[in-house]
Amino acid sequence: MPRVWDVPVRDSTRVRDARVAAEDAAATAGLDERRTAAAALVATELATNLLKHAEGGQVLIDVVAPPVLREGREESRVVQIAAIDHGPGIPDVPAALRDGFSTTRSLGAGLGTCLRLADDFGLHSAPGRGTVAVARVGVTPRGDGTPAGPAVRVWADGASGSRGDLPGPGAPGGAVPEWSGGGASGGGLWPSGIPGGDRPTVGAMACGGLTGHAAVADGVLEGEAGNGPGKGPGPQPVSGGPRRDVRSDPSDGGPAPVAGVRAGGVNIPYAGAECSGDAWAWVRAGERVTLMLADGLGHGPEAARASSAAVGALHRWSHLSPADALRRLHDALKGTRGAAVAVAQLDLRARRLRFAGIGNVGARLRTDGTWRHLLSRPGIVGVHRPGTLREEEADWADDRLLILHTDGLPSRWTPPADAGPPAADPAVTAAVTIRDASSPARPVRDDTAVAVLTPTPPELP
Repeated sequence: MPRVWDVPVRDSTRVRDARVAAEDAAATAGLDERRTAAAALVATELATNLLKHAEGGQVLIDVVAPPVLREGREESRVVQIAAIDHGPGIPDVPAALRDGFSTTRSLGAGLGTCLRLADDFGLHSAPGRGTVAVARVGVTPRGDGTPAGPAVRVWADGASGSRGDLPGPGAPGGAVPEWSGGGASGGGLWPSGIPGGDRPTVGAMACGGLTGHAAVADGVLEGEAGNGPGKGPGPQPVSGGPRRDVRSDPSDGGPAPVAGVRAGGVNIPYAGAECSGDAWAWVRAGERVTLMLADGLGHGPEAARASSAAVGALHRWSHLSPADALRRLHDALKGTRGAAVAVAQLDLRARRLRFAGIGNVGARLRTDGTWRHLLSRPGIVGVHRPGTLREEEADWADDRLLILHTDGLPSRWTPPADAGPPAADPAVTAAVTIRDASSPARPVRDDTAVAVLTPTPPELP
């Protein structure tokens, strides 16, 4: 049964648990010794930072699909490490990205280490609400065997800014470009590198929930480095200029990656179980990309078996419309306890989104700054399918944001006004959604998964 490693970090003994979980995930993903060590060190630093700066939090480690979805090609998987806290937030995110910055008289190497070792890295921090950091470590992203440093995107609450230079974490004292566009939240890109890196890596991530089947074309991330989730309160500097992702090198002769859309997600098993009954997947068939979220009935291994069956079936029926795919999924899930399933499909050429769902998986689409509910029909896929399935449709534009979530979130949950700028990494947006819908006193009440679909941000001028 595929795993999610959920490590609550409340004392120093759990730092080792986070490291061991990352090593186990790396073995599952088939990482070599060098990249396994990188994943273990990133998990160690993020867990340590939770204790230093937020009085604890949660580390979630999952094995997910690689940064770029390529049609008709089997890809290796990567380790995704997410740290979530409800601490005071980071008062100066750009400063925290620099090696040597510390608010606790430590060496100040935590987030800088994560930046150098991760294939990509993202962060959201807000005063009084806490911090989310997401790092991914996989096989070397370049064909010559030398990994380039990650592209970093900051998304934080604070004041507007301006264009300038920020000393970059890739080289001591070096300056790398910053773009600040103002507003309450935004994203800024700092290409960084480690020795031998000459360009930003793909700021992309692909996730497969529990199964590892899904693949996501993602963009550069929200940035954190230097000293970890959750440092003292205070206003956040904000960067706001979006930029198109740097895609993988086309000279490798592989098929072209998905362009124009990204997806990401976070999955939390109930009560620290080894497997979650929720799973999400992302697939492509020609110009159609399909995002699915499945919630197996109940929780535990049998619920995970149902949702995993839905993911496997989706890959066989990715060329179908959402309603037709749900009909096929219903047949595939017979013999399991069944699942609630939502399917959203984007026609990249027509820029048109279609949606259909059965059961209580929620769907919210942000359009022109307002949120629209996408409605599912009552029923259980694999057990009781409604006689008719109605598809909802909507135009897809550069400001759109789609959030799918299972019922582990509170029933009255509504997306916050700053649920994520288009430039934000969708996995970080998903983690922020879970963070802000829960608290240490009110943890998630069931298996909880959130999957996010966003446009690829346009290039910087």
